[in-house]
Amino acid sequence: MKFGHHGGNHPVKDMDRNVVMITAQNHGFAVDEDSLPANLRVTHKSLFDGTLQGIHRTDKPAFSFQGHPEASPGPHDAAPLFDHFIELIEQYRQSAK
Repeated sequence: MKFGHHGGNHPVKDMDRNVVMITAQNHGFAVDEDSLPANLRVTHKSLFDGTLQGIHRTDKPAFSFQGHPEASPGPHDAAPLFDHFIELIEQYRQSAK
């Protein structure tokens, strides 16, 4: 990544839902998609340069997003990230009973 992503208007594609969300970014690095182990799948990609912006573990209830969803540059674009986090917590709580 030559310059990084900085600003509040970065389009990122949610690969699972096939939608674009406008995100806030402030980072100078990205994970190389080719380096991902088998238990990680790509969930988000930058539409500026195709870099990896999100991953999800397939073997554990964990995911990561490269950006600042709390900044909400789009009205509610990042809300599904928070919804998914809550879903994972609730699933874990149910499985622990």
